[in-house]
Amino acid sequence: MNVFDIVGPVMIGPSSSHTAGAARIGKAARLLLDEEPLEAEILFHGSFAKTYRGHGTDKAVTGGILGFDPWDPRIRNSLGLAAEAGMKLDIITGIIEDAHPNTVQIRLIGKSGKSVSLQGASVGGGNILITRINGMAVNFSGQYPTLIVLHHDHPGAIAHVTALVSGCQANIANFRLSRQEKGGLAIMTIEMDQPMDASAAQNIRSIPDVVDVVLLKLS
Repeated sequence: MNVFDIVGPVMIGPSSSHTAGAARIGKAARLLLDEEPLEAEILFHGSFAKTYRGHGTDKAVTGGILGFDPWDPRIRNSLGLAAEAGMKLDIITGIIEDAHPNTVQIRLIGKSGKSVSLQGASVGGGNILITRINGMAVNFSGQYPTLIVLHHDHPGAIAHVTALVSGCQANIANFRLSRQEKGGLAIMTIEMDQPMDASAAQNIRSIPDVVDVVLLKLS
C-alpha cells in the first residue's frame, strides 16, 4: 500500500482516475519520447471517451505530455499552452480491445522526428498501469524507478543490461521482456527498488545491442 491508497493523490481536477492518473500517463509518454513533442495523438477509450471533457482528462493528459505533474496548476490551461508551444494536438475516441475502461493511447512525434506510442490505464487513486509501448506488451505501474530498454533480441543482451544494473547497487523489483519476434526488436522493462543515475543509463545505452534507453521516474 502506498500513500495514494490512503489519502489519494495531490492533484488538479475533480477525479483521481480521470485527472491525476491521466496526467501521469501523459508524463510517462513524454519521458519515453525524451524530447520536446511536436505532435500528439490522444485516443480515449471507455469511460475516458465518454467523460473526458467534463472531467478534464484531455487537459490532464496534455499537461502530462507537456511535462507537468498532476498537482501543477498549469494543467488547467494545458490545451492553450500546447498550442502556444506549437504542438499539434489530435484528440479522438475509439474502442481498444480488452482494455481497462480508463485507457488512453498516446502517440508522440518529437523535434528530431522520433516517434513513440504508449498505452496506459488509470486504475484508481491516481495509480496507473502502462500496458503497451510501441505496440509491444509491457506491464508496469510507474511507482518504481523503471528502466525501459529497447534492444535487439540477441543472446547476452539481457545479461549485459542486468549486470550493469546490479553494478549500480540497484535491486531489480520486477523484470519483463516483450519482443516482436525472435531476433527482432524487444523491450526490457526493469522496475528497481533504488533509482539509477543518468551516467549508469548512458553506460547501458553504449551496449551494442541496445537501441534506446529511458529511465522513468514518475513518483
